[in-house]
Amino acid sequence: MTTTNEIADKIAADHGLTKAQGKTIVEAVFAAVAAAATAGAETAIPGFGKFKVKDTPERDARNPATGATIKVAAAKKLSFQPAKALKDAMNK
Repeated sequence: MTTTNEIADKIAADHGLTKAQGKTIVEAVFAAVAAAATAGAETAIPGFGKFKVKDTPERDARNPATGATIKVAAAKKLSFQPAKALKDAMNK
């Protein structure tokens, strides 16, 4: 697993920055993606992929403990679709 700190350290090392500057950059990128998602916009990062907001409709579900039917409210979810370049790199 890779953490945000590890990503920030890698960026800092590759570009001659401090770890704090690297962490600021990583947090800024994630904040920009989150802000776009909150506004309902799609974020495309060429060569990496797209983050899209999708609506999930209300649905019926069943409580496995009691067997009772319950309603699950409609919600929004964030999905990721990898770019072809990323898929190709993963499958080499």
